[in-house]
Amino acid sequence: MLDFNFANPTHILFGKGKIAEIKNKIPAKSRVLITYGGGSVKKNGTLDEVLASLSDHTVFEFSGIEPNPTYETLMKAVEMVHTNSIDFLLAVGGGSVIDGTKFIAAAAVFDGEPWDILVQHGAGVRKALPFGSVLTLPATGSEMNSGAVVTRKSLQAKLAFLSPFVFPVFSVLDPEKTYTLPPRQISNGVVDAFVHIVEQYLTYPVNGKVQDRFAEGLLLTLIEEGPKALETPQDYEVRSNLMWVATLALNGLIGAGVPQDWATHMIGHEITARYGLDHAQTLAVILPSVLTVCKEHKREKLLQYAERVWGIKEGDREQRMNAAIDKTRDFFEQMQVKTRLSDYGIGKDSIPLLLEQLQAHGMIALGEHQDITPDVSKKILEYSL
Repeated sequence: MLDFNFANPTHILFGKGKIAEIKNKIPAKSRVLITYGGGSVKKNGTLDEVLASLSDHTVFEFSGIEPNPTYETLMKAVEMVHTNSIDFLLAVGGGSVIDGTKFIAAAAVFDGEPWDILVQHGAGVRKALPFGSVLTLPATGSEMNSGAVVTRKSLQAKLAFLSPFVFPVFSVLDPEKTYTLPPRQISNGVVDAFVHIVEQYLTYPVNGKVQDRFAEGLLLTLIEEGPKALETPQDYEVRSNLMWVATLALNGLIGAGVPQDWATHMIGHEITARYGLDHAQTLAVILPSVLTVCKEHKREKLLQYAERVWGIKEGDREQRMNAAIDKTRDFFEQMQVKTRLSDYGIGKDSIPLLLEQLQAHGMIALGEHQDITPDVSKKILEYSL
C-alpha cells in the first residue's frame, strides 16, 4: 500500500427529514445564498423544506446552474455574493450544483482572475466561503469531497479543480429526495459512481487489500441495486444504498493509498465540452475503450476485477479480461446508457478535434502510469466509435 494522508471534514446527515436539521449547522447570523439548478427542487418541495428550516436566517436565492455548470453562470452568482455580503452558501441539487457552488465559494474570495482557479486546478486557492449541500441526485460524490468541474462555454473548456478549502461543511442525504428523478438521471448516476470506483481500483496492485475489497463491494452493490432503481423508483432501501455508494465512491476513502487513473474522465470531459453529452454518457463510452487499449498495463487488476466482481473464472487470461470488459459495457447498456460515440451521432471526424482539445488543456500524459499520450488517446477514441 502507498503512503497517504487522509482527512474528510464533511458532516453527513443521512435519512428522512434531515433537511430540518440544517438550521443548526449554519450560524444564526449568516447571510445565506441558496444555489440550485433548473427548478425541480421547487416542484418537488425540497426548496420549501430548506426555506422552512432557514426561516430565522437571512436568505437569498440563485437559480439556473446548469447540468455542466458554466463559468459564465457561476460568475453571476459570485457577483451576487459580493453585492449582498453573503457569508454562507447552500447548494440544493445534484453534483453539478454542488460543483458550481464550490467554485463560487472559492472565486468569491479569490485574489486574482477566478478562471485561474480552474487553469491551475485549484493550486492558487487559499480560502473559500463555507458551504453546505442538500443532495438530490446521487452520482458525483461532490457532497463529500473537495473537487469540482466547471465548463467555460466561450472556450469549450471543461476543467477540474481540487482544494481542501472546498469540502462541504455538511451534506444532507435524504433518499426520498431522489424518488422523482427521471430514469435518465438515475442511470447516469449509477454509471458515474461505477466509473469513479473503477478509476481508483483498476490500475495496478499495491497490496491495498482494504481498498480493493471496499471498492469491489461498492461495485457489486451498484450492479445489484442499479437496475432495481429503474424498476422500483420509490424503494427507499434501494435508493438509500445507491445514495451512500455514490458518496463513498469519491469521498477519498477507497483512493487513499492506491494509484489512480482518471484518463476516462479527462477524455470524457472534452467530449462533453465540445458535443454536450451528459458526463456519464461520456464515461460509458470511454471506459471500455480505456480498459481495452490499456489491458496489459492493467492486467493483474483487470483479472482480479473479472473474478471478484463478475465471477469470471473460466478461459485463458485474454478471454477473462475481454469478458470483464464486455460485462462492464453490458452493465452500462442495461442501465440504459449507450456506450459508443456513434450512438450519439459522433463520428471519426471528431477525433482530431478532441485530441486538439486534450493537448490544449495539458492532457498529454494521462493514466496511472502517465503513459496515455495523445497517440494512445487517439486509439482509445477510435475504439469508442
